[in-house]
Amino acid sequence: MNSRFNTPQEEFWAGKFGDAYISRNDSESLLASNIAFFAKVFSSLDKIPLTFLEIGANIGMNVKALQKLAPEAVFTGIEINRQACEVLSKTGCEIIESSIVDAVTPKKFDLVFSKGVMIHLMQDQLPLTYKKMYEWSTRFILIAEYYNPTPVSIPYRGNDDRLFKRDFAGEFLDLFPDVVLRDYGFLYHRGTYPQDDINWFLLEKTSL
Repeated sequence: MNSRFNTPQEEFWAGKFGDAYISRNDSESLLASNIAFFAKVFSSLDKIPLTFLEIGANIGMNVKALQKLAPEAVFTGIEINRQACEVLSKTGCEIIESSIVDAVTPKKFDLVFSKGVMIHLMQDQLPLTYKKMYEWSTRFILIAEYYNPTPVSIPYRGNDDRLFKRDFAGEFLDLFPDVVLRDYGFLYHRGTYPQDDINWFLLEKTSL
């Protein structure tokens, strides 16, 4: 494994597989689905947050959707794949080219989120990831991942130990007593605006 990376998963996403992921996820239909998704998430809020940090921003399909809903908002993205960072830079998003566990920023954000990214992290990386998300957020944390009540590994495009389902939000809530569940939902792959069967959880810090 390249010494630049902490785990085989990081090397996997920074390399050719991550490059191929870029072309698979650049589509107008996904953009429309993402706009509908974030509109649903924000429907319970009085106003849309103005500063965002995305964990694993890839080429910015979530950023582009959020820009449609909140044109005045400011975005920062953590991304490990160099090709994805080059595309992401065209959105105007500030980029932290890094793995999640190595990422550093002095800034705080109204909302920190992960969408289809923590499922690809190793279990021992999750506590630090949760801690960073908590510390970087001034109020909201959004977790949109594959849910399972107990941790389970499932094959991912012919690769083992590259995708894990678990109760990410529940683990987050257990770690931080001042965080509460604000809203949650499910995104079905046969919906009007389909997503990849992920559960989303909007969490809120109460000790502001």
